[in-house]
Amino acid sequence: MTQSAYIHIPFCKSKCKYCSFVSYAGCNEAEKKRYVETLLKEISFFYKKEPLKTLYIGGGTPTLLESSDIKRILDCFEFLPDAEITVETNPETIDYDYLCSLKKSGVNRLSIGVQSFDDRILKTIGRIHSSKKAIETVDTAKAAGFSNISLDFIYGLPFQSIDGFADDLAKAVELGVSHISLYGLKIEKGCAFYTNPPKNIADEDLQADMYLAAIDVLSKAGFLHYEISNFCKDGKISYHNTNYWKAQEYYGFGAAAHGYTEGVRYSNFGSLEEYLKKYKQKEQSRKLTEKEKLEEKIFLGFRLKKGINVSQLNKDFCIDFETKYEKILKKYQNTGHIVKTENGYALTDTGFLLSNIVLSDFL
Repeated sequence: MTQSAYIHIPFCKSKCKYCSFVSYAGCNEAEKKRYVETLLKEISFFYKKEPLKTLYIGGGTPTLLESSDIKRILDCFEFLPDAEITVETNPETIDYDYLCSLKKSGVNRLSIGVQSFDDRILKTIGRIHSSKKAIETVDTAKAAGFSNISLDFIYGLPFQSIDGFADDLAKAVELGVSHISLYGLKIEKGCAFYTNPPKNIADEDLQADMYLAAIDVLSKAGFLHYEISNFCKDGKISYHNTNYWKAQEYYGFGAAAHGYTEGVRYSNFGSLEEYLKKYKQKEQSRKLTEKEKLEEKIFLGFRLKKGINVSQLNKDFCIDFETKYEKILKKYQNTGHIVKTENGYALTDTGFLLSNIVLSDFL
């Protein structure tokens, strides 16, 4: 049964220079309304009325929609009583009244794109909010009744130092948020930095030092490091993202959205016009083989701090995990990148730094 859904809202006020996601800047209200109407049709066509445990509205900047449109989207779904309903937002797009409307509609978790509290860095990477505005947004969200707030940060940005990044995280801790996500800067095809690379960006070694410094700062502040990029307090993990890391099913609605249902991974059309015309179709879809399902369970499971459960893998895939991967396990236990746990195996902090290299050996 599919009990999670992701919805992509591909609109932004402006495109950040590091962003290679599918998003469109400068769309007018009529275009947004047309998109919402198509999205509602897609949901009606594919959604099978299962009560959802999690729903995540991401982008882009979903809060460029009217709050009434967010409510119309939520009203399409059935929810379990304790469902986690998250909306991504950016500081420059919301105010107290808007956030109160979201809360009244059933949204109970916010993910705010801060990226940095350094105004020089924010300007360099194309963000249009200030550090002051970001802080005000967190305070406003609390005043509107939100207690589950996540902040996103990027490390390895132009002009960023280890101390500066640590200061950003210290400020986040002072704001009293319950969740922090950290992402190393990656310049990929499709973003402005790809064609016009910035100066003074961190190399891999400096990024690694920033990551380890972040673990130190946040662990001392009482945050649980529960996944490669994610930290929480008071048990407020991202249940939606945890669903991904457990390789469980989820719907994907909207332009460029990805989903995984009935053993099939699929993606919607990324072009706005194609999506609007072909919302009943998938641009790509493929049923996973048992081998691919196993590899995904390993690759995604190792993202979690607690790692993988060997007995569960053995049961689900009729294998002897420790025999099948004996050489790989010994290799990375000897190098200190993998450790044996009570239930299986997990990556160490240095293993997280080299996770793509380590996990590629399992594929």
